Amino acid sequence: MYNPFRQKRKVLTALKEIKESGVTLECKKCGHKLPKEKFAETAYVCPECGYHMNVTSPYRIRTLIDAGSFREICSNIKADNPLDFPGYGKKLAETTEKTGISEAVICGTGTIDGMKACFCFMDNRFFMGSMGTAVGEKITRSFEYAAKHKLPMIVFCTSGGARMQEGILSLFQMAKTSAAVKNHGDSGQLFVSVMTHPTTGGVTASFASLGDIILAEPGALIGFAGPRVIKQTIGQSLPEGFQRAEYLMEHGFVDKICDRRDMKRTLSLILRLHKGDRK
Repeated sequence: MYNPFRQKRKVLTALKEIKESGVTLECKKCGHKLPKEKFAETAYVCPECGYHMNVTSPYRIRTLIDAGSFREICSNIKADNPLDFPGYGKKLAETTEKTGISEAVICGTGTIDGMKACFCFMDNRFFMGSMGTAVGEKITRSFEYAAKHKLPMIVFCTSGGARMQEGILSLFQMAKTSAAVKNHGDSGQLFVSVMTHPTTGGVTASFASLGDIILAEPGALIGFAGPRVIKQTIGQSLPEGFQRAEYLMEHGFVDKICDRRDMKRTLSLILRLHKGDRK
């Protein structure tokens, strides 16, 4: 079974958000350089400008969930090539080998400060976190598991949208995951959606936007289509900061912007309040 606590810490380099040379990392926003170990001490948040670098799903599991408490579920569900898309099977195998994970989401149960919950951690190293049939099935089953066992659900979202190699089967996952969220809510359980950079496409248009509480990391790009596509489509300039977490919070789409260094404390507080423990 997958155990993220035994994984060696890695830094996500997708989307050119982090420039890495040897053991030195450079902030994409302000250019501040520090040894990798120093950035690790600040949870890969730039100490100069507060820019949040991308991190992996194993990293989030190690730093958020109580040590030794994580138990993976749905680990046997992996992507295949349902439409016989040319080269897709080979690319899946190569991506699995490169990242050490078998799909774009890791699901499981664990505790935060002793409080149990069900978790999904998306990872945009794997096909840009796109949602294909396996990702949709794992997320759906996680919500079903949480509803059955009366557990709150916490999902860390990051995605480029639907997985093009699986065509319309990817789009089906939007309805399936949304239905699972509804059933989980009907069971009386809490769903916290945490949007990280970037959360776009069909993931935003389905379960990611259905949280009872929606958190976002600072500066995260959140939307359906990207701002460049929207600007080209409507032929108009977009407001400054359009589709960033701060803009969406001002307009009521996001409930709270949460610094990664405060994320565990914030989630712990939410879980305590949900249990009725206000100490």
